[in-house]
Amino acid sequence: MTTLAPPATIAFIGLGMMGRPMAARLVEAGFTLRLYDLSQKAMSDFVGAHPSALATASAKAAAQGADAVVTMLPDGKAVRQALLEGREAAREGLATGALVIDMSSSNPVDTQKLARDLAALGVALLDAPVSGGVKRAVDGSLSIMVGGAMADLERARPAFAAMGKTITLCGPAGAGHALKALNNYLSASGLVAMCEALVVGEAFGLDPGTMVDVFNSSTGKSNATEVKGRQFVVPRTFAAGFTTGLMAKDLRTAAEVAAHLDLNMPMLKQTVAYWADASGKLGASADHTEIFRYAEMLADVQS
Repeated sequence: MTTLAPPATIAFIGLGMMGRPMAARLVEAGFTLRLYDLSQKAMSDFVGAHPSALATASAKAAAQGADAVVTMLPDGKAVRQALLEGREAAREGLATGALVIDMSSSNPVDTQKLARDLAALGVALLDAPVSGGVKRAVDGSLSIMVGGAMADLERARPAFAAMGKTITLCGPAGAGHALKALNNYLSASGLVAMCEALVVGEAFGLDPGTMVDVFNSSTGKSNATEVKGRQFVVPRTFAAGFTTGLMAKDLRTAAEVAAHLDLNMPMLKQTVAYWADASGKLGASADHTEIFRYAEMLADVQS
């Protein structure tokens, strides 16, 4: 098996908010990209900015002649459709020995089945979801959580290095997706806690900026206080680049993993319900830092 190093050909499927900058990093690193997205505009805009990339008519066409396929799609169902079940699925163009890298946030139990189905075709799978948001996708400093075989990770390492700074093998197939869901559970919980603290503090007369500064020099420090407090919540810009709907989806995935293992996780269940209701009230496309507005809504309801 050859290492996935430039100028190897990568089929990149999914040019959404995160997919675009990740694909751009691969082009800039010297990889040859074959693109597919349901949006023709997304492909034409990308090729306009990166003329060496080739837009294709289907996942199958993108996969033809590719050394690897990278998927960056909304969920595991969309990934499976693009790879195996669609009329023009990538499986029709995949060569034996090719590598599939699912960088979406998918259900890890489904990922395990996908790995088995691809293995039957002679194709290896790495699940490699990312953390860091759009800003870190743009500068190539994402954290990449990998599930699969070490040998396949080493094959893919040059491609991962173009997109991320921290690359961690978490375990066998599905492990990356499981850890991503659990990571987002911690992230979502911390963000809610910070927002509720700010709502209470402001009502008491505290300055929100001062509060965040104190959190960051005290035991309340978290990713929410360091990365989202003064940047997006205090100024109410709410532009972190990750939606409330996607956070709610990742939390459901974490809860599904717990349920699959017959584990009762009360706080996880409450967090899922909190974000599901927030997504309904704010709209699934709202930035996830707008959870602060939802916390304010609840405070008003209870007052």
